[in-house]
Amino acid sequence: MQEFLLFAGVGFLAQIIDGALGMAYGVVCSTVLLSFGVPPAHASASVHAAELFTTAASGSAHLYHRNIDWRLFVRLAPFGILGGCLGAYVLTSFEGDAIKPFVTTYLALVGVWLLFRSFRKIPTNPVPTGIVAPLGAAGGFLDAAGGGGWGPIVTTGLLGAGGAPRYVIGTVNASEFLITLSVSVTFLLALLTGHWEAGGSYMEHATAVAGLIVGGILAAPFAGWVIKSVPERVLLRAIGCLIVLLATWQTLQLLELV
Repeated sequence: MQEFLLFAGVGFLAQIIDGALGMAYGVVCSTVLLSFGVPPAHASASVHAAELFTTAASGSAHLYHRNIDWRLFVRLAPFGILGGCLGAYVLTSFEGDAIKPFVTTYLALVGVWLLFRSFRKIPTNPVPTGIVAPLGAAGGFLDAAGGGGWGPIVTTGLLGAGGAPRYVIGTVNASEFLITLSVSVTFLLALLTGHWEAGGSYMEHATAVAGLIVGGILAAPFAGWVIKSVPERVLLRAIGCLIVLLATWQTLQLLELV
C-alpha cells in the first residue's frame, strides 16, 4: 500500500504538470522508476501502460475545453505513432541511453529560447507544415526509447516555431494517447514473440503502474482548465524553466553527480 500511495502521488503531480505544460509525465515517472532500480525497458513499458489511461483522461479534458487544433493533430499523430513503434523496438533490443546527451542539449537550447521569447512581444504564427512530421517522428521515438520525450520534444518544438501555447499543448496531449497505444502494443508484441527476453519479470512492477494510473487519472481533469485560464507569458516561462531544470538534472545524471 505504501508503494501504491507513493506512485499515486508521483502520478498525480506528474499529470498536473504534463496536462498544464504539455510535457513531463513520462520523464518524471520514468526517472522515479529508474531511481527505484527498475530496468529502462520495464520503466518505459510501465509508464506507457499508465499513460493509456492518463492520456485518455487528459485528452478528453482538452477536448471539452476546445484546446485541440485538429489540423495539427492529423498531421502530427501518424508520424508520432511510427516513431514510437520504432523506439519501442529499439529499446527492447538494446539500451537507448546513447542518445540522451543529444536530447539534453536540445532541451536546454529550446528552454532558453522559450524563456527569451516570453519576455518579448513575438506574434503567434501558424506552425510551419515542414517541421510537424520530423518532430512527431523524433518525439515518438524518444518517448518510447527513453521512457518520456513526446511532450519535451514536440511541445517545445512547436512552441519554438511560434505555435499558440493553448492549442499546441492541447493537441500534443490529445495525440499522445495514440502514440502511447502504439508503443504499448509494440512492447506487448515484443514480449509475446520472445524479442524482449527480459520482459518476463515486467509484472513485478504492477503496483507502481497501478499507482501511476490512479494518480494520473485523478489529476487529468484539471489540465484543460489550467491551460485555458493561465496567461500565455506565464505558460511560456513555466515551460522554459521546467525544460532548463530537466536538462540540468539529466546532465547531472549523465555526469554521475546525482
